[in-house]
Amino acid sequence: MLEYLKQLDIKILLAINGLHTPFLDKCMLVITHRYTWIPLYLFILGFLFVKKEKKAILPILFMIAAIVSSDLFASSLMKPLFLRLRPCHNAEVSQLLYLIEDVCGGRYGFISSHAANTFAFVTFLLLYIGNEYKWVKFLFAWSILVSVSRVYLGVHYPADVTAGALAGSGLAWIFYYLLKITEKNFLKIKTEV
Repeated sequence: MLEYLKQLDIKILLAINGLHTPFLDKCMLVITHRYTWIPLYLFILGFLFVKKEKKAILPILFMIAAIVSSDLFASSLMKPLFLRLRPCHNAEVSQLLYLIEDVCGGRYGFISSHAANTFAFVTFLLLYIGNEYKWVKFLFAWSILVSVSRVYLGVHYPADVTAGALAGSGLAWIFYYLLKITEKNFLKIKTEV
């Protein structure tokens, strides 16, 4: 069963990586670059401060904690624990890939930090303001696009980004729950004084 899943992972990787065109190559390089999305982050932070004012400070801190935790979980715990070579570093697989420029990154790729971080960000936002602002759910398309770009470029297997998405979403839920506990206890203390 495990061998079947491994082969399926490689087949999906090769199918997505095999879609390359010069136009898509350029698009995926832009999509995967971490600095591309700084304007989106700044817009959302600004939006939260405009709409929620001072009430946004604590949730933003918890959201940042969720993202940092997802990054640490992926990079400092999971990658050293599993030591799964990225496809672009795996000699058996890399020769089958169409690789663009030097985007491979570190040796190990399970789980994807890009997927973990973007899904932590979007899941936390959805939990925090998704009921008020329905457009937030469309940010999942952005998270999926970033994750697919990692597979397209041959730097992650589909399982890497899937596990990263699940881990990031799970950590977002945990930190949102911790936010609610903190707000409840803070408000309780404030009203008693």
